[in-house]
Amino acid sequence: MEYLSRGFKSVLGKVENEGPSGAETVDRLVDRISSATLLDDRRDAVRAIKSLSKCYRIKIKTEGFMDILINILINKITDSEICGLALEALVTIMSNDVDEQSEVLNNDLPVQFTEIFLKDSDNVTCLLGLLEEYEFRIRWATVRLLIALLNNRTIQIQQCVLVSPLGVSRLMDLLSDSREVIRNDGLTLLILLTKGNAAIQKIVAFENAFDRLLEVISDEGYSNGGVITEDCLILMSNLFNASNINFFREGSYIPRLVPFFDFSDYTEEGRTWSELKMKNVLLMLQLIRTLVSPNNPPQSTQSSQKVIYHCNLLKILCDLLMKTGIPAEILTETVNTVAEIIRGNQTNQAFFSVVDAPYTPPKPAIVVLLMSMISDKQPFSLRCAVLYCFQ
Repeated sequence: MEYLSRGFKSVLGKVENEGPSGAETVDRLVDRISSATLLDDRRDAVRAIKSLSKCYRIKIKTEGFMDILINILINKITDSEICGLALEALVTIMSNDVDEQSEVLNNDLPVQFTEIFLKDSDNVTCLLGLLEEYEFRIRWATVRLLIALLNNRTIQIQQCVLVSPLGVSRLMDLLSDSREVIRNDGLTLLILLTKGNAAIQKIVAFENAFDRLLEVISDEGYSNGGVITEDCLILMSNLFNASNINFFREGSYIPRLVPFFDFSDYTEEGRTWSELKMKNVLLMLQLIRTLVSPNNPPQSTQSSQKVIYHCNLLKILCDLLMKTGIPAEILTETVNTVAEIIRGNQTNQAFFSVVDAPYTPPKPAIVVLLMSMISDKQPFSLRCAVLYCFQ
């Protein structure tokens, strides 16, 4: 705090008697940024205003405050620290985060600041241009600012990105950033951006999104991956509209899902399923169900069923059904997934009919599932899933 105090004094000069109010301090800093001729003075003023931006955001004269920060970005000042500080100040005032030193937050304030920012769509174009900067501080702060803007005004940001010629391409490049924090926040950004917008979903898919996401999932350890795997699967789910499902199938991506269900390191004793592992497996099963959903055009569903059979994914899921120690929630979703894969498909139904459970002597899987359906010891959801499978 002493360092900050010295910094404020160096920017504002000596204050006699009572110091200025928070609003007055911010106003003086804005004036200093506008009038300072020395780079160090401007840098100090931006640093100070960034530190005060959350505590006094209600008192900020929004138009002037925003304009001065936006001008720093648009004018492409060569000093990366000033640009980074300006971006971080904008992130602060447009986010809903609260800490104990902040004012009591008016939840409408971040939205109000966002609306001011969006009065000129070129401001979003400017941010998309800043993503070309490799400097960590600038790129990361830009990603975080775009996330805040999307949280506050999703549709408007989506429209701005769509009209930007290289907007989606620059956002997709974030998935290839070697710095994990930027890549991870890039995933969050793309999840928000692709919600409910078929045009953006299509562009993202054709920017090799599935390749990049499956590579990240592989690097993270498939089902053993953590939150990043979960985010990749959520983004894939967002992208699975009717057009992109065809693209996914015809691009030979379905066989690349097979390693996700490799549980060879899953020992008989002391087996545990972490909460994240369960989430990831459930999300992947739901993706497969989307590929063969009865809501898809019949030809699309039949083609996906055929590919799933030929790449042995159906066999792997049937084997999963017969394993012991599988959590009931996973087992239930697997039954539902197999049901969708065999629905109306004679080849897949014939395969399922000859699957045996690993008993001595072997028992048909159909018999084992029927016994589960009539057993009151099994969870009700599982019994319903088995009934659904045999409909």
